[in-house]
Amino acid sequence: MSAFTFPISFKSQEISTNGVTIHTRVGGAGPTVMLLHGYGETGDMWVPLAVDLARDHTVIVPDLRGLGHSSRPSDGFDKKTQAGDVAGVLAALGIEQIDLVTHDIGNMVGFAFAAQHPERITRLVLIDAPLPGVGPWEEILKNPLLWHFRFGGPDMERLVAGRERIYLDRFWNEFSAEPSRFSEAAREHYAELYALPGAMRAGFAQFAAFDQDAIDNRAFLAKGKLSMPVLAVGGEKSFGTMMATVMRFAAGDVQEAIVPDSGHWIMEENPQSTIQIVRSFLGASR
Repeated sequence: MSAFTFPISFKSQEISTNGVTIHTRVGGAGPTVMLLHGYGETGDMWVPLAVDLARDHTVIVPDLRGLGHSSRPSDGFDKKTQAGDVAGVLAALGIEQIDLVTHDIGNMVGFAFAAQHPERITRLVLIDAPLPGVGPWEEILKNPLLWHFRFGGPDMERLVAGRERIYLDRFWNEFSAEPSRFSEAAREHYAELYALPGAMRAGFAQFAAFDQDAIDNRAFLAKGKLSMPVLAVGGEKSFGTMMATVMRFAAGDVQEAIVPDSGHWIMEENPQSTIQIVRSFLGASR
C-alpha cells in the first residue's frame, strides 16, 4: 500500500450532488470528522491523519470539485457553491454534525460551509491559508509569491499542458520549509492526478473565484462571526501566527497552533505534529 492509498477499511464512493460528482472516502466509527484538502494535492494528502482519527471517529475525505477523482464541471468553483457540495455529501451519507479539518483552499470551502451551517460544525480547524476578503486579505495579496492567484485561462492551460509537474514543483518547492520533504513519490502521484483532462483548468478556476469568494465572505461576516471553537494552524515557516490573526476577524473563539519545522505542506513536512495538534483539539470537545 502506498502512502497515498487509504486502507481497505475505508470505502470509496462517488456522490452525485449539486451538479457534480464528489469522490469520497469514508472509514472508521464514532463522531464524524471531515477532511478537506487544497490545491497541489487531493484528499490523498490526509491518509496518515485519516487513519489515526479512524480509530475513534467516522472520517470523511472528499476530493474537491474538479480535483482528484471528482468530476470537473465548467463552473461552480466559488467556495459558497462548493460548500453546497459538502452539504450534499453529508446528506448522501445521512450525517448531520461534524468536526471539520481543512487546509489551503479547503479552508475557504470549510469557512463557507461553517458560515452557512454553523449548527452543523462542532469544531473547526483551518490550516495555513488565508480567507478571501477576511482580515488582512488585501495585504496578503501583495506577496509576490502569490502571483498564481491570477494565473489561468486558455493560454495558461496551453502553457502547462504536458508540463503539469514543472508548474506544480514550483508550489511544492517555494512553499515548503525543505523541498526534499515533499517526496518524489508524492510529486509523481499528484502530478499524474493534475494531468488528468480538465484538472489544471479546474485548479485555475479555484483561484479565479477568489474575487467572488471575497464578496461572499464579507456578506457572511456582516451577519456575525463564527461562534464554534476554531483552531487556526500555521506552518512555522509558512503562514505561522498570521493564520490566527486572520481567523480572529472571522470567529469569536479562536485558538492558535504552529506546526513546527514545516512550511505550507504540513502533512508532507511534519505529519506527526499535525496529527497531534488536530487530535488534541478535536478531543477537547469529547
